[in-house]
Amino acid sequence: MTETELERAEKRYAQAKARLQALRNREATRQRKLDTRRKVILGGALLDLAERDSGAAAMVDRLIRNLSRDQDRKAFAEWDGAGSVGDGASAAGEGGSPALPSDPDGSG
Repeated sequence: MTETELERAEKRYAQAKARLQALRNREATRQRKLDTRRKVILGGALLDLAERDSGAAAMVDRLIRNLSRDQDRKAFAEWDGAGSVGDGASAAGEGGSPALPSDPDGSG
């Protein structure tokens, strides 16, 4: 059985459409990986700064407190804030409470 010109055109169209979708998928994957890499780099830089600067440590503590998911906050359970700043005290007070008052409405 021979293909008609219309069938060949439809086949080429379907193949081109599949190639286009594959390219879109690859680009979306590349963008997600780049986004993740940027977040990891900035997060690492922020945590490094927070270990050396009490103001940055206070900001990180506040960010952690305002995380909406418990499992995300648990990832920071052992993080001690600005452990190496000043006299070696962490950003949390002696009772383990945060250095800053909570900000329930997120207004700053």
